[in-house]
Amino acid sequence: MGDPDVLEMVQEEERISNREAEYIFGMNEQSLSSRETSFLISEEPASAKRFNLFLKRRLLFKKDEQSKDSIFFRDGIRQIDFVLSYVDDLKKEADPKAERRKEFEQNLRKTGLELEIEDKRNSEDGKTYFVKIHAPWEVLVTYAEVLGIKMPIKESDIPLPENIPFSCMLEPLKLPKNVKHPHPEYFTAQFTRHRQELFLIEDKSSFFPSSSRNRIVYYILSRCPFGVEDGKKKFGIERLLTSNTYSSAYPLHDGQYWKPSEPPNPVNERYTLCQNWARFSYFYKEQPLDLIRDYYGEKIGMYFVFLGFYTEMLSFAAVVGLACFIYGLLSMDNNSSSTEICDPEIGGQIIMCPLCDLVCDYWRLNTTCLASKISHLFDNESTVFFAIFMGIWVTLFLEFWKQRQARMEYEWDLVDFEEEQQQLQLRPEFEAMCKHRKINAVTKEMEPYMPLYSRLPWYFLSGATVTLWMALVIACMVAVIVYRLSVFATFASFMESEASFKHVKSFLTPQITTSLSGSCLNFIVILILNFFYEKISAWITKMEIPRTYQEYESSLTLKMFLFQFVNFYSSCFYVAFFKGKFVGYPGKYTYLFNVWRSEECDPGGCLIELTTQLTIIMTGKQIFGNIKEAIYPMVLNWWRRRKARTNSEKLYSRWEQDHDLETFGSLGLFYEYLETVIQFGFVTLFVASFPLAPLLALLNNIIEIRVDAWKLTTQYRRPVAAKAHSIGVWQDILYGMAVLSVATNAFIVAFTSDIIPRLVYYYAYSKDATAPMKGYVNDSLSTFLIADFPNHTAPWEKRDFTTCRYRDYRYPPDHDQKYFHNMQYWHVLAAKMTFIIVMEHVVFLVKFLLAWMIPDVPKDVLERIKREKLMTIKILHDFELNKLKENLRANSSELAKEVLIQENKTQLAKSTV
Repeated sequence: MGDPDVLEMVQEEERISNREAEYIFGMNEQSLSSRETSFLISEEPASAKRFNLFLKRRLLFKKDEQSKDSIFFRDGIRQIDFVLSYVDDLKKEADPKAERRKEFEQNLRKTGLELEIEDKRNSEDGKTYFVKIHAPWEVLVTYAEVLGIKMPIKESDIPLPENIPFSCMLEPLKLPKNVKHPHPEYFTAQFTRHRQELFLIEDKSSFFPSSSRNRIVYYILSRCPFGVEDGKKKFGIERLLTSNTYSSAYPLHDGQYWKPSEPPNPVNERYTLCQNWARFSYFYKEQPLDLIRDYYGEKIGMYFVFLGFYTEMLSFAAVVGLACFIYGLLSMDNNSSSTEICDPEIGGQIIMCPLCDLVCDYWRLNTTCLASKISHLFDNESTVFFAIFMGIWVTLFLEFWKQRQARMEYEWDLVDFEEEQQQLQLRPEFEAMCKHRKINAVTKEMEPYMPLYSRLPWYFLSGATVTLWMALVIACMVAVIVYRLSVFATFASFMESEASFKHVKSFLTPQITTSLSGSCLNFIVILILNFFYEKISAWITKMEIPRTYQEYESSLTLKMFLFQFVNFYSSCFYVAFFKGKFVGYPGKYTYLFNVWRSEECDPGGCLIELTTQLTIIMTGKQIFGNIKEAIYPMVLNWWRRRKARTNSEKLYSRWEQDHDLETFGSLGLFYEYLETVIQFGFVTLFVASFPLAPLLALLNNIIEIRVDAWKLTTQYRRPVAAKAHSIGVWQDILYGMAVLSVATNAFIVAFTSDIIPRLVYYYAYSKDATAPMKGYVNDSLSTFLIADFPNHTAPWEKRDFTTCRYRDYRYPPDHDQKYFHNMQYWHVLAAKMTFIIVMEHVVFLVKFLLAWMIPDVPKDVLERIKREKLMTIKILHDFELNKLKENLRANSSELAKEVLIQENKTQLAKSTV
């Protein structure tokens, strides 16, 4: 490299103080320390310039020798804790971004952080600068105390919980001990820099884990000022990222995920996680939760604890649901209802009324033979049992989750956890919009304040937007209903006239064809609406100008959950509780918009259609979500790397590799929780109609855990570590859905299933003691006189029969109260209402009993917490006592020396006299 190039690079380095210059000149060539990477002399005499040239050439030589996976400064000693990147446009003179960066980096150095800048010519694209940040020991101990980070003071003497019986059978599911528990258990205390000798500090460079280091650095970055604009003090890396002053800010992964790091790099936890957690072949293994927590922080760790526990609990529900499905499968041939429907002498002789006006023809009941058999798979005696079981299961799940959460709080030192200060920090957008200031009642400091009247218009806009989009979801659902109503007649006439459909008409009826196509169309509409609403909800939440990050996340959570609840579940609610309930009867049908006749249920009930709808939406969402999560970041990263590699002979460093990865983002975990909670709704709200839903959710979650692990480990930049002692507001949402699920499943069994009408017939209307269900199909169908059809609804062709049948309990044409509901209808309705009340009360009673009997915190955890607190107090007491004794000894010896000196002086004075 020529001298002009070197001089240009030297001029781009930070100017240093005279003290730093003297420090550098005082060093000999062999003892150049780490400061040589940050402090270079630019405006000095010729001798200083020559020294700079020598120093720069030496640093460049060292850089060429560095490993591509190095996570250290050029000196190979100081670890990189954070990286900032930016693209400097030299064409713009007096660029305010450059001034902000200069001020920001100077202030970072004032806080004690050490910076090293990588020139753009050393980057792959030739235009990106990288600012590497290292937090020295003094900075770490200072901010560890500020953040109240707990560190080990003594190895724990509390024995680990005893193994559960038959635990040896679970050995294939377990991970090696060094992976599951990478560190011993310790008694911990909040770090205090004035008591450093109290803590188990063997090596200062590795005492603080990398997650704590990047959390401390991000805490400093988020509070570091970078200037005064418009009379207001501006601070925080988030504002600089928003204004594109910096293009990215991220902590480094500790190495490659496909190979272990080589010395002098520390143990590559990323590689360990990839080998033992992110591999799909390890789908049956437990998760290395402690290692996840050490690498990604407690907030991400708690998500995987929840997802893993939810998956474990799903396995029990999946087994019971599968058993109910097998029962339906085994009893399908013995089902009296489908037997009568399929019998040519019974179902083949029953003429059913047309399912649409004019173009639909009369049809025979036995054409729905296969549909009635399939319906029995999900609509049988086990349906009631499974609905009650799931009501109890969801209670056990939530209660045991509270215990698991309490156990993790203890194991991860979160028992005395206070709200993450980062979440309570004022958002830069809030400060920028505020024109008023107010004294904070807690801190007694002046803070930005926005009156309610200034935010009220945005609240109204937000509420109106959410309402509008929910109305749009309902409108789309109605449009799908109209589609099904309008194409049903087309399917019916087409399939009747086409000879090629003769062999498939037995299982692909017009009802099933319409239901399948309508469900697929509904799923596509759901995905489209969801895509647009994610953008809209983020925009209107910003327009509300939330004060803190916590308020922002809570507001966004409410909007997204309400919308997705309506978006994903509205069609299922329609099929479960509205379809076929307000049809009317032949001659007096109910019409939608006075044009389309309301949909009727299959003679076997609407449960099979609800099952179809639920299966398509739930399965489609899970498949689409996993593909999107796996392929989307992989394609983006491939394209970014492809664009970046313009000069293969240059060093593709660790920070550049991470820079080319996708960003997980502050809301990355939010969308993961949202996806899981929506799936939880499918599993609980409508599970009475589909006992295989827990099994599908279980299979999805087994894949989901590994997909999430794989993308976090290989496809995303390392997120900034954050603390969390629970799953937050999502726990309240789960409790609300659990309560709602009891009501929805009770109503599904009562009104959507055919269980209650069969039971009423069995106990009250059956006339055959040997075969109580014989004649049920004929009893559940009412008779209509064809002559009573209005001209605009009856089929064109004349028939040789005079009556047709329809599903309802009404008096026949020859009765005085013809076509009015008969007494059996009211008996069935009373039985349905009674079942709902009894089931809800039984399930809620069991729920409350279980919630009362199962403690929120396990007894052994309470004992361990008390033991640890006692031992921590004892250790601190002994430490302070020993320190006091040492001080007293030192003071007493000093006092004795002083007394001896005074006595000697007195003796000397006497002798002199």
